[in-house]
Amino acid sequence: MLGEYGIEGRRATDIAASVERAVSSGALAPGQLLPPLRELAEQLGVNPNTVGAAYRTLRDRGVIATAGRRGSRVRPRPASTARESIRADIPAGVRDLASGNPDRALLPPLAGALAVAAARSDERAVLYGQAGVDPELERLARAALAADGVPEGPVAVVSGSLDGIERVLAAHLRPGDSVAIEDPGWGALLDLVPALGLRAVPMALDGEGPLPGEVERVLREGARALVVTARAQNPTGAAVSSARAEVLRTVLRDHPGVLLIEDDHGHGIVDLPLSPLAAVADNWAFVRSVSKAYGPDLRLAVLTGDAVTVDRVLGRQRLGPGWVSHLLQSAVVQLWSSGAVDVSAVSLSYGRRRESLVRALAERGIDACGRSGMNVWVPVPDETGVVARLLHSGWAVAPGARFRMAAPPGVRVTISTLGPDDIGPVADAVASAAGPAPGRRYD
Repeated sequence: MLGEYGIEGRRATDIAASVERAVSSGALAPGQLLPPLRELAEQLGVNPNTVGAAYRTLRDRGVIATAGRRGSRVRPRPASTARESIRADIPAGVRDLASGNPDRALLPPLAGALAVAAARSDERAVLYGQAGVDPELERLARAALAADGVPEGPVAVVSGSLDGIERVLAAHLRPGDSVAIEDPGWGALLDLVPALGLRAVPMALDGEGPLPGEVERVLREGARALVVTARAQNPTGAAVSSARAEVLRTVLRDHPGVLLIEDDHGHGIVDLPLSPLAAVADNWAFVRSVSKAYGPDLRLAVLTGDAVTVDRVLGRQRLGPGWVSHLLQSAVVQLWSSGAVDVSAVSLSYGRRRESLVRALAERGIDACGRSGMNVWVPVPDETGVVARLLHSGWAVAPGARFRMAAPPGVRVTISTLGPDDIGPVADAVASAAGPAPGRRYD
């Protein structure tokens, strides 16, 4: 069962560490079945409860998955192995359409806003024991959320969308609980869920968001939480429409105990109207990041939700980092107040490139999608071959394996750096590398 590798240890921590070392070195391969609990206990001469505790530790760390009588296996891709590692090295001279970064030219300058924030800090330094959320940031955020139809709720400030999602999941769920995630979906989230000891359950989507039948299925099968991307879904560009939101709310009303998390990381780069779902959930959170519109290094997102959820998030945050720097919060206030980002202009810029590429691919017989945001998703028959051929042609794209669980193969093309003269050559290269192939549509 384990080949030549022998699990060692007399204590639960030692047994768990032995398995982790084997997984890290490759001695235990993804999908490999571990010995039954009692069998390993007999081999090691320890109590079965000791092995049980080791297996629980490994499950909680995302190293193994347990399935009752079917046993425990090494995860197909351990949670400690980031999906960001599933990429091709980009040689000199190759254009990077893989990293998913915004267009630098569309990001506002930060020097002025940070200078204002620093001057305010010199006048009134933030000390221990003060409120974690800047009052003006909270006021501006709450007004914007209310204008978009997000229900009233307390506000927290977290270090980006993923930090907020992690804190909400940890506040409500226990290891082994299931979390429904869009498939294809955000690779970092697909890493995070098993790292928390949770089980990711895929749900299919189209250009208007998660399919209602899929949401009903995953909730009926016991998913304890549902994560939905409001707009600029990564990697497909989906955006939840008002019609889709209405149907999803109906589905969610029949499952009042489910934790709902909505991710609006595309705020500031998408001018499609928001269609939030939160009004029908007892426990909910809505996360709005500034990274795509104002710069990834700002590491700030606003989080609101029901009182219990936000209170748990703030309480746990106080025991860790304490708060997100008021210098950053003050800088964001300055950026918002000054209108540093013209959402219509930014959205139009990304939209022209995205729609031009989708149209050019369609003219070449390639189905692709990208309703909002800065990415285009292209279904392909062979990701590895397509990525390699595009590299040879001078273009680096992201393999779909970074974003998929059960969804068909594809590649993600980030359009942020494409100019009008690039659209044709990129479409030609993709068409040559992939060839016309049927695939699930997301438009």
